Amino acid sequence: MKRISYILTAIFTLAACTDIRNSDPYKESLNVLTVSAVYPQGHEDAAHEGVPVNVEDMNTASRYTLNTDATGTAVFKVPDGMYRINMSDRQESDIYNGSADKFVVNGGSAELKLKLSHSRSGSIVIKEIYCGGCLKLPQEGTYQADQYFILHNNDFNVQYLDGLCFGTLSPYNSNGANPWLTKDPATGESTLVDFLPVIQAIWQFPGDGDDFPLQPGEDAVVCARGAIDHTIQYPLSVNLNREGFFVCYNNTYFPNTMFHPAPGDKISTDRYLDVVIKTGKANAYTLSNSSPTLVLFKAEGMTIQEFVGVTDNMTPVPGSLSDYVVKVPFEWVIDAVEVFDARSANNTKRLVPSLDAGYVLQTDTYLGRSLMRKTDEAMTASAGYEVLTDTNNSLNDFYETSQQSLHE
Repeated sequence: MKRISYILTAIFTLAACTDIRNSDPYKESLNVLTVSAVYPQGHEDAAHEGVPVNVEDMNTASRYTLNTDATGTAVFKVPDGMYRINMSDRQESDIYNGSADKFVVNGGSAELKLKLSHSRSGSIVIKEIYCGGCLKLPQEGTYQADQYFILHNNDFNVQYLDGLCFGTLSPYNSNGANPWLTKDPATGESTLVDFLPVIQAIWQFPGDGDDFPLQPGEDAVVCARGAIDHTIQYPLSVNLNREGFFVCYNNTYFPNTMFHPAPGDKISTDRYLDVVIKTGKANAYTLSNSSPTLVLFKAEGMTIQEFVGVTDNMTPVPGSLSDYVVKVPFEWVIDAVEVFDARSANNTKRLVPSLDAGYVLQTDTYLGRSLMRKTDEAMTASAGYEVLTDTNNSLNDFYETSQQSLHE
């Protein structure tokens, strides 16, 4: 496509003196922040112009976005503050992501060499997360026993759900104390542990390898809680008693019938997900209603059952007397999405940039809102089935909807 650039030149006539009312009172307090992308080893020549760099003031939520130049650099002018910085660059199936939390700019110029990690777009992606609940109207109160998420085959080949696992990370909420994050006092750089701390339970899709195919562009709905028609009692909720839906249901490990009632008559028992291991004490499966981190993965080189049977693959949550996490390797991840609570100024990353360099904001709970992945319109038109945006950066890939996609 030919690109035409227009350059506008403005000529200003300067008066003998400047009217203070027309001057910028913040001009002298702005700092130059230079963000330079550092591509990983073997991909050093991948830098190019036009890659958006996002800078967010963590205290005021003010956001700035500029594109890189040909060297992979973007130069901002920002006031003193603490910033969250991220960028995502996709070149065909190659994805480069980088993020930095709590980068301080104070009293002068600052430079950040943002290290990018390399990954590839996934075949099965998380399409939607509905976790926030809804109002009980016309009754009083709120409701959250209707959580679900949707998976989508984003590939041109048939994919199989058999053996896939999912879980949520510690800490449950984005603004909770994160014991898996350390900060270098010299550089201020924050570092996460080299594994995914999957908390409370690991769930696994049943099947022997080819029992649950997912056609290109096809979806699979997973009921994290009750697979029933919630709209019978609460009209603002959703009907999760539908043929083909999967459900997290195991009344031995999670006997709380308020959140895990017996599945409806349209849910086939062969679509009950298996509990691989339970590591917490809760009687209902906990998926944060404000800010979960959802991870889809599959064991490699061994079964997931063999993996959790190794003592070294488990570790206690620091400061907890009862909760453990499973140390899931990054390499096993098929897709992951991080959700931040927009009402909090204390959100902290739980996923490394190669898995999700950004986050999707959930603005409030109990309003029936959902988090949805964007459609790649150009790729969809070319492929002939729905193709979703996948840059491993939820800031770019997701948006919040006003109601659940399954609401009727």
